[in-house]
Amino acid sequence: MDKSSTLEYINQMFPTEASLSGVEPLMQKIHSEIRRIDAEILGAVRQQSNSGTKAKEDLAAATHAVEELTYKIREIKTKAEQSETMVQEICRDIKKLDFAKKHITTTITALHRLTMLVSAIEQLQIMASKRQYKEAAAQLEAVNQLCSHFEAYRDIPKITELREKFKNIKQILKSHVFSDFSSLGTGKESEETNLLQHLSDACLVVDALEPSVREELVNTFCSRELTSYEQIFEGAELAKLDKTERRYAWIKRRMRTNEEIWKIFPPSWHVPYRLCILFCKKTRKQLEEILINMKEKPDVGTLLLALQRTLEFEDELAEKFGGGARSKEIISEDDIDKDENNSQIVSDIRKKYERKLAAHQGTEDEEKDGNKDTSVPGAGFNFRGIISSCFEPHLTVYIELEEKTLMESLEKLVQEETWDIEEGSQNNVLTSSMQLFLIIKRSLKRCSALTKNQTLFNLFKVFQRVLKAYATKLFVKLPKGGMGLVAAATGIDGQIKTSDRDERVICYIVNSAEYCHKTAGELAESVSKIIDSQYADGVDMSEVQDEFSAVITKALVTLVHGLETKFDIEMATMTRIPWNTLESVGDQSGYVNNINLMLNNSIPVLGSLLSPIYFQFFLDKLASSLGPRFYVNIFKCKQISETGAQQMLLDTQAIKTILLDIPSLGRQTTTAASYSKFVSREMSKAEALLKVILSPVDSVADTYRALLPEGTTMEFQRVLELKGLKKADQQTILDDFNKLGPGITQPPVAPPVVPAVPLPIIAPAMSNIAPVGLIASGEDVLTRAAALGRGAASTGFKRFLALTEAAKDRKDGPFRKLFNA
Repeated sequence: MDKSSTLEYINQMFPTEASLSGVEPLMQKIHSEIRRIDAEILGAVRQQSNSGTKAKEDLAAATHAVEELTYKIREIKTKAEQSETMVQEICRDIKKLDFAKKHITTTITALHRLTMLVSAIEQLQIMASKRQYKEAAAQLEAVNQLCSHFEAYRDIPKITELREKFKNIKQILKSHVFSDFSSLGTGKESEETNLLQHLSDACLVVDALEPSVREELVNTFCSRELTSYEQIFEGAELAKLDKTERRYAWIKRRMRTNEEIWKIFPPSWHVPYRLCILFCKKTRKQLEEILINMKEKPDVGTLLLALQRTLEFEDELAEKFGGGARSKEIISEDDIDKDENNSQIVSDIRKKYERKLAAHQGTEDEEKDGNKDTSVPGAGFNFRGIISSCFEPHLTVYIELEEKTLMESLEKLVQEETWDIEEGSQNNVLTSSMQLFLIIKRSLKRCSALTKNQTLFNLFKVFQRVLKAYATKLFVKLPKGGMGLVAAATGIDGQIKTSDRDERVICYIVNSAEYCHKTAGELAESVSKIIDSQYADGVDMSEVQDEFSAVITKALVTLVHGLETKFDIEMATMTRIPWNTLESVGDQSGYVNNINLMLNNSIPVLGSLLSPIYFQFFLDKLASSLGPRFYVNIFKCKQISETGAQQMLLDTQAIKTILLDIPSLGRQTTTAASYSKFVSREMSKAEALLKVILSPVDSVADTYRALLPEGTTMEFQRVLELKGLKKADQQTILDDFNKLGPGITQPPVAPPVVPAVPLPIIAPAMSNIAPVGLIASGEDVLTRAAALGRGAASTGFKRFLALTEAAKDRKDGPFRKLFNA
């Protein structure tokens, strides 16, 4: 405790004077405690002194014990070494005896086996001389096992002599077996009842001999069996392509006849399998020679019949010996292509191509087959293509026939096409389109059943040419001519007059071309999946699809041209109306009703037949044509009076409403926004032009600049002519107009907002209009032109306003449509 703590403790113990009486007892207690602690310290010091002495004694005792333990360990190690030496001396003689016993046992065993080997070889020699094959086979196994024990003694003369003798015996057995098998198939097996059993026993001997002996025997037997085949079918009579089927009939008959006889061969030898492989190789070689040596092109029917029978035979072999076969599908005679100019084809290939598309596996060459294990069925050898691949270089005539047949079918389909669709049809596609692809798919099925290499690729090229020819047929069917803005852009001359049926046919052509575009791509995908991989990259229908895309574009443009022609007829009617002599403004003109009727007859049909994407394309083309045509047609009219301009403005608004209703007429309004925007912009130009014609003479130039800033001087001169001004008056206005230029550059200040409804302008307002040249700014021009464009001071225009105001209260009528729009 520090000093302050001590004072606090004392003050705490003796807080008052009365408490000081307890100082003495406290001091006595503290002295007693000090004495007790001193006694404890003294006892601890004494105890520590005694412990140090005892620790030294314990350390000395431990050291002595360790020395004694070390001595005992050394003594035990010495005794162990002595014991080991003693054991080695005792066992030395026993080890010698053990080695001696082992050598004696080995020698006795070797001598016993040598005796057995000598005896077995002598017995085998006797069996070989007597052709006891069954016993010899078992003996061969025994001798082979005994010989394996003497592999380490090959250099010993006696062992060498025995091995040489055994080798000679095996050679004798081999020659006897080959000699006996030479009689197989000569008819002796029917005379000697035990010959087959004898040969069956000989097979056991062959199995006991080296594997090369079995291979040699099987090859010799197969070659001998096919000797007569080579002799028969190499002759002039049967060495022909049309006799191919007889080759396969021969081997089938041979295998069926000798099935029981060939059971003498062990199943593991696969003799029929090996025989068929050799037969296929020989047949391929002979057929190649026949095809190469032909002086003229082979007959298509004969060639395909031979190929078909070859494929059938290969499938039978694949099914018989493993690896599966092609799935079959019977094709009716109606599906078989016929060449009317060749009478033999009908009878020769009536049953050709009865095959379905096989799994995606290409034909393999004979050289590849030679690298595979042909000893075991299903071990990788593929019968499909082993013979039929030799036909591949000679199938050009088949492709030519297919192309001719497809082209003839195309011509027939186009001739029989009604160019109409039955009611209730879902796709609105021409029958010829669907039938053409059906014929193409049948042709593909036939060819893919024959080959999947170069010939299939050549046939794909034929498909491309046929589809391009069909695209040309569709293109030619479209109505010719056309004259207009769109026609001028496409470089087509003349006019297109289309009836309602023509419009439907054009829609059918668009749908058919779209169907062909899509199906052609699917056809290319199907071919690329089944054709050999080295040709897959060349399978492409993009050029064909481009042809059909061009047909679609041309058809839609032709559709627009047809409506342009009908529209032009009404526009010509419009120019013949005496706009200068009209006395009053009435309902919309007759040509407007005719335009409405024409569109009501055509658009619903087009909207129901065309897909949304092509109907939108049609709308875009139509919008870019009709609006500008109407604008240009106003300039073709003769002089237009104020009343005539008011009537024409009413007609313009009605035509605008009719054109904006086209998407709803076609029941396709989802993509009509751009169309409506374009139509509104183009028809607004026509409305602006009519407002310029309605403006007073002294402000016509300002109004023209304000409402038609992109207008030209020639157009402005034509406007003056439409207003009926004399040449002198026109020249004065034109001079003033040219001084300021054809257009007005507006200042950056935004123009004031012009009310959308007609303003109640009265006649005295005309006196406030400043003459041309005194206008202060473009802003003033825009404001006043908007008023002038509404017919500022005109008694006729008052009647027009009254008529339009009255129309607001009516529920129907042509003027009501203007306000509804």
